[in-house]
Amino acid sequence: MNYLTAFLVGGLVCGLGQIFLDFTNYTPAHLLVILVVIGAILTGLGWFQPIIDFAGAGITVPVINFGHVLTKGVLTEVEREGILGLFAGILEVGSTGVSASVVIGFLMAVIFHPKE
Repeated sequence: MNYLTAFLVGGLVCGLGQIFLDFTNYTPAHLLVILVVIGAILTGLGWFQPIIDFAGAGITVPVINFGHVLTKGVLTEVEREGILGLFAGILEVGSTGVSASVVIGFLMAVIFHPKE
């Protein structure tokens, strides 16, 4: 049942994103930003964790989770260190994903020899 729930929720997020792109003049970059902001807002309101508990990977795999991860890191660090945690939380949590993306992108470029 967990697989089905994850599939349906993840499919719903992606399907709504595709409908958004099909019926508006926005670009995929706009959708990316909107999804990250929605994830951040839902986390700030405390609504994202119950969705994770229900949907599992269906909500943590799409890009909407990036907003959740950044906001959760910021909230954790602000509680621990005060206002300076605002910057530390973003850098600490965000650096892992960005670093992994850079390394994986480099490895793919080395393996597949992209054309200029």
